[in-house]
Amino acid sequence: MIKQASAKYSKKIRVAITHGDFNGISYEVIIKALQDNRLLEMFTPVIFGLSKVLAFHRKNFNFHDFNYNIITHTGQVNPNKVNILNLTNDQVDIDFGKSKPEAGKYAIEALEKAIDSINEAKADVLVTAPLNKSNVVSDSFPFAGHTGYLADKFKSSQVVMLMVHGNLRVGTVTGHIPLKEVPAAISEDNIASNLAVLERSLKRDFAIPKPKIAVLGLNPHAGDDGVIGKEDKHIIYPAILKIKKQGSLVYGPFPADGFFGSGEYARYDAVLAMYHDQGLIPFKTIAAKHGVNFTAGLPIVRTSPAHGTAYNIAGKNRASAESMREAIYLAIDIYNNRRTFDENNANPLPVDAS
Repeated sequence: MIKQASAKYSKKIRVAITHGDFNGISYEVIIKALQDNRLLEMFTPVIFGLSKVLAFHRKNFNFHDFNYNIITHTGQVNPNKVNILNLTNDQVDIDFGKSKPEAGKYAIEALEKAIDSINEAKADVLVTAPLNKSNVVSDSFPFAGHTGYLADKFKSSQVVMLMVHGNLRVGTVTGHIPLKEVPAAISEDNIASNLAVLERSLKRDFAIPKPKIAVLGLNPHAGDDGVIGKEDKHIIYPAILKIKKQGSLVYGPFPADGFFGSGEYARYDAVLAMYHDQGLIPFKTIAAKHGVNFTAGLPIVRTSPAHGTAYNIAGKNRASAESMREAIYLAIDIYNNRRTFDENNANPLPVDAS
């Protein structure tokens, strides 16, 4: 289905797309997501990657109707074509399904150049294809993925990894850390700050004036009033109460299994889980191939498909482009929502206290 751009904004949004790990499914899903030329009426894609790898995929998967414009800097972007900003003309070895240092190197280079283009106002939003943490982590890139890197790059003190599928939005208090470290990372201040970022994002990025947020407990049955762990009663509930006293619509803590199993999540605009798998397992079960990862709390708009490199199906022409396509759509929607929100809230009238 082709989505139409809002009539209010006629400008074609420039979407910077990083190629991720080229030994995974990233090029396949990027090409499939951009194959319909009608999309070019809505936005201008700029892929940050390798033209030789793109050409290989075009031939390997018989995507002969997919055409693109090769550029070396963003000043050469053709607004009516798919563009690829070529990182190098050097030959690279494609080894589908394998984690290789070379793939990690070019994944980081693509990310850095895409961010530069946004900082220079040459692109409007960032969509990142999946990378492999094992071949990007180093002394110069000590981050377990995009989220931590982007938070550091933009000096954002608090960000929330928010998984999105339609009206289902699931964030997490803790991210990519070992499960044994989760309880120590759960604090009243941390939960409260995550809720604050999430609420602001729901208002500005998703155009929800008075969002309702559900908070999950940490322990089974949300601790059963302290019988199965004390965190829910002594840390999570006080954080919720603190935010509620400020006028926010925040509820919980809810037992995670019953909350999703009963469909209770549909009554809320967002859900805040305590740790990665608690939120992402039910999310990916419900969203299937359509989920999107959005980083709330950044000054820029960044989305990503909710899947990984999928090495097991790389090079087999079996990957679905739905998540990548939805990531592009969501980035554009959020960009337009932010513009509307900022315009509506600019230069507010002073309040007469007399």
